[in-house]
Formats: sequence, structure tokens, C-alpha cells
Amino acid sequence: MIPIISVAFVVFFLLIIKIGWIQFVEGAELKELASRQQTLNKIISPTRGGIYDTNGKALAVSASVDTITINPSKFIKTGDAETKALQEKVAHGLSEIFSLDYETVLAQVQSKNSVETIIKKVEQDLVDKLKQWMSDNKITSGINIDEDNKRYYPYGTLAAHVIGFTGTDSQGLYGIEHKWNTTLQGTSGKIVTTANVNGEEISDNAQQYVEVENGSDLYLTIDVDIQTIVEKHLAEGVEKNKAMAGSAIVMKPDTGDILAMATYPSYDLNTPFTLISEKEDENKNDENKENNKGEEEEKQTISNEERSKLLAEQWSDRNFMRTYEPGSTFKLLVAATALEENITQVDVAGDFTCKGSIQVGDRTIKCANSKVHGVQTLRQAVGNSCNSAFIQLGQRIKANTLYKYFRAFGLFEKTGIAITGESGSSFHDLDKVGPVELATISFGQRFEITPLQLITAVSAIANDGKLMQPRIVKEVVNTDTNTQEEIETNTVRQVISEETAKSVREMMKYVVTDGGGTNGAVKGYSIGGKTGTAEPSPSRPEDGYTVSFISIAPAENPELVLLVAIYKPSGVNPYGSTVAAPIVSKMLSEILPYMGIASDNSDSSGATTSTVKTVNVPDVTNKTLTEAKKTLENLGFKVISENTKNSNSVLVTEQVPQKNVSVVEGATVVLYTEENTVRTSVTVPNLIGLTLSEAKQKLSDKNLNVSYSGSGKVVSQNVAEGVSIEQGSIITIKLQ
Repeated sequence: MIPIISVAFVVFFLLIIKIGWIQFVEGAELKELASRQQTLNKIISPTRGGIYDTNGKALAVSASVDTITINPSKFIKTGDAETKALQEKVAHGLSEIFSLDYETVLAQVQSKNSVETIIKKVEQDLVDKLKQWMSDNKITSGINIDEDNKRYYPYGTLAAHVIGFTGTDSQGLYGIEHKWNTTLQGTSGKIVTTANVNGEEISDNAQQYVEVENGSDLYLTIDVDIQTIVEKHLAEGVEKNKAMAGSAIVMKPDTGDILAMATYPSYDLNTPFTLISEKEDENKNDENKENNKGEEEEKQTISNEERSKLLAEQWSDRNFMRTYEPGSTFKLLVAATALEENITQVDVAGDFTCKGSIQVGDRTIKCANSKVHGVQTLRQAVGNSCNSAFIQLGQRIKANTLYKYFRAFGLFEKTGIAITGESGSSFHDLDKVGPVELATISFGQRFEITPLQLITAVSAIANDGKLMQPRIVKEVVNTDTNTQEEIETNTVRQVISEETAKSVREMMKYVVTDGGGTNGAVKGYSIGGKTGTAEPSPSRPEDGYTVSFISIAPAENPELVLLVAIYKPSGVNPYGSTVAAPIVSKMLSEILPYMGIASDNSDSSGATTSTVKTVNVPDVTNKTLTEAKKTLENLGFKVISENTKNSNSVLVTEQVPQKNVSVVEGATVVLYTEENTVRTSVTVPNLIGLTLSEAKQKLSDKNLNVSYSGSGKVVSQNVAEGVSIEQGSIITIKLQ
């Protein structure tokens, strides 16, 4: 009996020790483990901020989607047969709903992992289908639907290299999306609650809520309409000249704002991992299917390494991520240096002599086509783009002074534009600049800068000598608080005097009126410009020529600077004057009227075409009719509404034109309310042969609006005469 009691006592004593050990030694750890097992965390994904152009047009937006995950352990039952049946049912259901491979999904369902991701970025219709399937099959746990966001790019290829794109995890990978990722992505929130033994939420328990912080919206300096004009003519120019690529930038010189920045070929931001060549092959194959009744071309495959290289090239923006030899456009900066240092003046007779070539050390350097320009002033040398004259000028200035001004113009450092991936320049070290290097630098070759660096420097000339930092994001808006933060413009430094800047602008005007840049002229406008034709580097002959044209408009008081570069154009002896200048002219002929920049062309009423300005229609929906009318009328709009009830209480449900649409000032806006949904139609008049003011008045009489391009008289309208359309609609006309 005693031994039994002794044994019992020992067991009891050991049990007490074990309980004590658990409570006092392992207690904290076990408590934490229990808490983790009983705690259910639901992550609330923030909505990524949108990216908008300067007028509020959406360039990148996020839509609510869902991520589907599973907990494989929830599909294990007491018996093997029961477990197998359930796992196969779940795998069949998920694979059918989301069009996935059954065997792959089954492996995930049978996985030993605690969580498996089935599919991301699921649209709402499929989520609804999944929920119905779960309800029909009485599956209440193990399949998780977590809210997420999917990125959409409404304009597809427009400004693709500027905007960039996100990955599957909604992290920015390129462009604005990458540089401003932290601002755009926001901070996740979460709900902390308790769960039962099956991992299901206990609804009666108190919850801890950590508020989500949604991403902020970005408003760019880019103008969609100007970007569209630039991309259209850039693509036409590249294709017409069978070139490898092209790039273009439009900058406001007084602020540094980038109004447009394009690289061609471009890619679709909604499918960024599809190669441009693959997209072209798809289109060709579609044509072949049609023409050959189903016969497809045999596809060529490329290695992953080659594919990655091609994608990197596709995503690369030539304006700021790659460098080039600027050629004769660079002569503007050399001329500005000479004038600022009082080494010469604009019109000194017999200042330079060109015999078609010049001997520098052991080298003979020719002017283009060995053309003999004879005796010239600086103005004439700029107009003729004479290499010999600028070599002589560089010899007078000397390398150390040139480099001093190159530094002042910002060419030895990155511009600091707020996009990821900006490249820097590549110059000879000053102590290695000999006579030949000095000569080639003086006419813009054998060193490399980015197009963005060049247009920023030339914009200083357009801006009375003040260098501005390029600005691409103008405003950040907190979507939770609606607070706005403006990104200030930044004056870097005064590089040259106002007098020097004015003199260079006069020479640029001479280039277009009397020199080699006449193809860059725009009827009715005072334009300044400079051509550029850069030979390929001896070490990279495969790169071919780079031809370019940089323009200021108007020449006397520039409101914009435009640079176009075309890389490796086909044809014999391609030049900036014959390839790039005409492209710039076409762009400016549409951009200048759009911006309301004064033209010398007057219509029959005596008003210039450019005095008709465009405005964006504000959003007045969900405002009272009284408030909406007041808002629109204060902005100069003509308002039409047939509502007869109390305007102070009835709300506006729809407007025509819609918000953010660009129209000519004084446009008509038609408002509809819950009490008035009746549409009124009118017939479109004939506008052919009318001036802009005449067309505007004729449309206004019918409560229609106008959008236009060009100057002169109407040559086409997008809606034909006699067609019946809703009042408030916009008729697009082209003037010539």
C-alpha cells in the first residue's frame, strides 16, 4: 500500500512541477501562441493613387479586384476517401471558374503549405461566380477572397515611357509609377479579431481596426492633347523615313514643365511584357488567318535572356534614359557662350571664313557635303550650320571656358527630373581635350548628352537666360483628406544675360526664315529653330545618323520649346532640315492654336484664330442645379436646363459635355436632373469654308460645341451636315 501511495505522491509532485513550469516558465510563450491561433488578421489593401494629366484626364487608375487564396488544411477530413473527394471537388471548381490547369490546382489543394495563392487580379464577375459555387457546395472555409486592386491605363500606349507600369504586386516598376511608388501605393490597413478552432471569425468579439491609408493621386504637367499630337506626327515621321526610332519633348521654358514627352516605337502599358515585335506578329498573323484561311506563320522563339534585353530596350525612354550626339543643335550653346564672353557679336562682317573644310592638327574636317560658305557673320554661320565657322569660334573660346558654360547649362549633371532611370552625359575630360576634340565639341559631336539635357539648356535661352529644372509632376493630392501639395518650379541659375539670350533667339529665327531650317516654319507664326545632323560614332557605325530639330515658338517671346530627334533614318544623306524639321512644323501647326498662342492669321471678323482659347468642363454632377449653374456661368459657360422645380434642392445627375472634356471657351453645357431626363436633338449645320469664329457661332446657335485643330478656314468636320445629335455635343473641325 505504501509504495502505491509513494508512487502517487511522486506523480502528483511531478504534475505540480509540470504545471508550475508551464505557468511560470513557458506561460508567456504559450499565451502568445494561443493568441496567434485565436487571432484573425484581415489585411485591407489600399487603393493605389491615380495618375492624371494636367487637365485631370486619367492616365493610370486602379479598379477593385480580388486575390483568391486557399488554406489546404481545411480540406482534410477524417477519412482518406472523404479527403480525396473534397480536394478533387475544390480543384475542379477552382480550375473551371478561373480557367486554370486542374492538375496544378489539385497540387495546391493537396499542398502542406498553410496558404496557396490560386489567382490574382480577379474581376468581380468571376468572384461572384466563385461565391455562388461555394454556397452551392456548402464550402464555408478554406477559400479566401482578399480585396486587391488592378492597374488600368486608359490611353494604352500614350505617354507609356513617362507613366511606366506596375507589377503583379502593384509595385511600380518603371517611369512615374516607380519613382513615385511610395506616394501612389499608400499603407495597408487591417482588422484584428478572434477566431474559433476552425479559423472562422467570432462575430460577437470586439475588433481592432487599423485604418487604411490610400495612395495619393498625381497630376502631371503632361497635356494629353499635346502628347497625342506629338505622338501622332512622331510615329508618322519615323515610319515615313524608315527610321529605327524617334523621340520628342515639348517644354514650357519659363517653368520647365514637360507638356509632352514621347518615344517611338511605344508599347501598351496594359500589356507591358508583350514585345512590340510580338504585337506586330499578332496583327500580321490575324491578317494571314484572314487571307490564307487559317494558315499561320511559323513563330520564331527567342531566349529568355534576349527577351529580357528587348523588353528593357522597349521600356527605355530615349529622351532621358539614353544619350546621343546632338550635332549642330548644340551650336546654339557655343554661340551663346561666345556672345556672353564678348568674343564676337551677331553681325560682325567677315568674322568667319569657310572653304568647305578646315585643317585641325592632322585631320581635315568638312562642312556637310563639303559646301563652301565663304565669308560669314555669326548669324550666317548659325543659319548655314557651318562646321568650319564653329571650329574657329571654339578655338577662340577655348576648352576651359566652353566647359564652364556647359556646366552652367547643366550638361555635366542629370537634370533631376522626377522619373527613375535618368542618364548623365559623357564628355571628354577637360585635360584630354586637344585641338581635334575641341573642334568636334564645337559643332556638337564626339560627346553624348540626353535630349532632355539639351532641351533644358535651350529652354534657358528661351527663358531670358534662366535655367529651370524640368518638372513632370505638378501636384500631389491626398485622396483621403483631399489636401493638395504643389510641386514648386525650381530656378537652377542664371546662365547667360537677357541680351545674349535675345540675340541667340534672333539667330534661331533667322535659321527658319533664311537659313537651313525653313522646313520648320509654321504659317502665321514666328518660329525659331536649329537643325542637327550627327554622324555615327566611328566606334558604333551601326547606329547610323541621328537627325534633329529644336524649335522655339513664338521666336520673340517663346512659350514652348520643341525638340524632335530621329534615329537612323533611311535614305541618302539624311539631314535634320529635311527629316526632323518638317515633323516639328506639323506638330507646331496643331499645338500652337491648341495652346491659344497668337497667330498672325486673322479671320474675317478681325480676330486671330489663337484668341479662341480652350477650357476644361468641370464636374458639376451631384451639385444642386443652382450651384451647378453658378459654377459654370462663373467660368463663362452657357448653361441649358429644362428643370422647372426648385433649383435649390434638385441635384444634377448628368452633364453634356462630361467633366474634363476640352472645349472652346463659352461652350454650352446641358444639365439633366432626376426630374428632367428628356434629351433634345438638333441637326448639324454645314461648316465647310467658315472661319473658326463663324463655325463657333453657327454651332452655338444650335447649342452645340466645337473642338478644332489648325488655322484658317474649315476644311472638314467629323459629323456630317444634317445628322441629328444631342445638344451639348462636340463637333470637331479641322482648319487649313
